[in-house]
Amino acid sequence: MNTHHHGASSLHNINAEIEDALARAAENRAVDRLTALLLAERAPLPDLLTAATAMRERGKGTTISFSKKVFIPLTTLCRDYCSYCTFRKDPGQLGAHFMTPEEVLAVAERGRRAGCKEALFSLGDQPERIFPEAREFLRQQGFLRTLDYVAAMSDLVLEKTGLLPHANPGVTDHAALERLRESNASVGLMLENVSPRLMREGMPHAQAPDKVPALRLRTIEEAGKLSIAFTTGILIGIGETLEERTDSLFTIRTLHEKYGHIQEVIIQNFRAKADIPMAAHPEPSLDDMLRTIAIARLILGPEMNVQAPPNLSYSDFPRLLEAGINDWGGISPVTKDFINPEAAWPQISRLQVETEASGFTLRERLALYPAFVREERFSSPRVRARVDALADRDGYAAPASFAAGI
Repeated sequence: MNTHHHGASSLHNINAEIEDALARAAENRAVDRLTALLLAERAPLPDLLTAATAMRERGKGTTISFSKKVFIPLTTLCRDYCSYCTFRKDPGQLGAHFMTPEEVLAVAERGRRAGCKEALFSLGDQPERIFPEAREFLRQQGFLRTLDYVAAMSDLVLEKTGLLPHANPGVTDHAALERLRESNASVGLMLENVSPRLMREGMPHAQAPDKVPALRLRTIEEAGKLSIAFTTGILIGIGETLEERTDSLFTIRTLHEKYGHIQEVIIQNFRAKADIPMAAHPEPSLDDMLRTIAIARLILGPEMNVQAPPNLSYSDFPRLLEAGINDWGGISPVTKDFINPEAAWPQISRLQVETEASGFTLRERLALYPAFVREERFSSPRVRARVDALADRDGYAAPASFAAGI
């Protein structure tokens, strides 16, 4: 009988702890690791969502942003074999490609005509390290490394179209980041997860030398030292634990506290695809996604821009707003999501209708968020000139600004 009573009182204590933690979060106090884990594992989802949306509202009001972008898949060749990826190809495989400067410009120009302001470069990691074909293509273009080529293509796009480049170049050293900073408004690298356990045999990063967490963290840190506005985030549902997710978010928070350069954190959900080793792996549920976004908001605080890709939640995407995001990421009116080709972008008009129906205002931003537009240190002079031409007084995208100055 006593044990029963003891069980009830300890449950009562946990519930009191959860309520206390949620109340602290609602007062805007960043949660610590133990609190975050308690909330992630035990808090009722509706309470968690309420706390997260209250925190978002304090930092962001009712504005939800997105960036109109064109997607430039610079190369699908990659030396990593992540077991959830459908983007990467080996030479000779259908879809294996390195874009020429002409192709890059043609796609960027289509984006410019459609009103895009951002050119998002996606590419495989260091393919020249394992494929002679990649080395040969780069040699013909006059480069040794893919990292040098993406910097040159960013230059070209900025110069010729006025779109603001945002490159996702993979693991990047200081020198390459310095070059990218000249022409990129922002740079991105998904941390994915901080746990080296995912590198083990049979885990998704076993054959992926560039997914070593320490290497990815070093790239994010180098970007901080160079004052590069940075995008990172976590990938959920690839075999990680709730604790590993939470630790990944705290690692991101710590880096941002040190350098102030992380402008957005993406919570991305794994999606099974027919042609990947993880085709039969279960996808995270919508509730799991909502819970993770809410925890991310409580860990990262009211000022951080927290984003979730709407196309990866299909028709459920408006519900992501309930978890504390304030950004939909890049949406393209001209190109598909090459990383998730099966998941179409919602039309921008639909995004607007759904966002407004949920009580928010949708605003178009640049590849550089308003708070970063206001800070000189985050842009090279060339990028700054272009940002100034594209931004309105609040630091968002000025209406119909894309034709100006080209």
